[in-house]
Amino acid sequence: MTEIIIDKRFCGPPNSGNGGYVCGRLAQHIPGGAEVTLRAPPPLDTPLAAIATDDGTWELRDGAKVVATGRAVSVELVRLETASFDEACAAELLTPVKPHEHPLPTCFVCGPARAKGDGLRIFAGPLGRHSQSPVLAASWTPDPNLAAEDGLVAPEFLWSALDCPTGFACNCDPQSNAVDKTPLLLGRMSARIEARPRPGTRCIITAWPTSRDGRKRAAEAALRDEGGRLLAVAKTTWIAVERDVQLGHPS
Repeated sequence: MTEIIIDKRFCGPPNSGNGGYVCGRLAQHIPGGAEVTLRAPPPLDTPLAAIATDDGTWELRDGAKVVATGRAVSVELVRLETASFDEACAAELLTPVKPHEHPLPTCFVCGPARAKGDGLRIFAGPLGRHSQSPVLAASWTPDPNLAAEDGLVAPEFLWSALDCPTGFACNCDPQSNAVDKTPLLLGRMSARIEARPRPGTRCIITAWPTSRDGRKRAAEAALRDEGGRLLAVAKTTWIAVERDVQLGHPS
C-alpha cells in the first residue's frame, strides 16, 4: 500500500482532484499504458491508499470507499491529429469557453483564475482549418515546478495536460461540429507516455471528439513537443452531468 494525498493545488472542481492528475498519480503504479476509472470525486488534502489487488489492478481508496481503479491496457488511438506551435497558440484565442464564463475557473489544468506557474493554464480552442470533424489545440510550456526528481516533467502532469482539452473536445459534436456547454466530469482516462519533456519545452496538445453514447462522450488527445516528437497520447470518456454534480454538491 502507498499513501497518496491530492493537494488542493491540484483541484478540478473546487473540492475534488483534477481527474487527469488523479489518474496520473494512480497510473504511476502501472507500467506502460494504463486505464484509470474514477468511481467517486477524489477528495483533497486527504490520505488515500493506493492498493494492489489480487487480479493485478490497483485501487485508490478513501477508507472503505473506492475512489478510482486502474489497470494496464494498450492505448491505441483512432487517428492522430497534429498542429504547429503557432497554430496551437492561435487556437487558444478561439477557445469556446471565455474566462468570465468558465464553469471551473480554479481548475488546475484549464482554470483561467489560476496564476501562471500555479495552474497549467491550458486553453484548448478549435484549429482554424476546414476539417470534417472538429480538432482542438493548445500550447503548453511546463513550469520548472512540475519537474520530478530526474529533472523531467512528472508523469502525472502529462496526464493532467491531456485531460481538460478532451473535455473541451467532448462538447464539440463529432458529427455536426456544433459546440455546446454541457457540464461534464471525467469518468475514465487511459494514457501512454512515450517520452517526458524537460520544463520549458514548448509543447502542443491536440484533442478531438470520437463518439457520443447517451450521457457518455469520448475523445482522444496527443501531446508533442515543438519539434513534432510524440510525448503522450490519451483516450477519455466524459459523463454529462447536472451543474450541481459537476461542482460536487448534488441537490
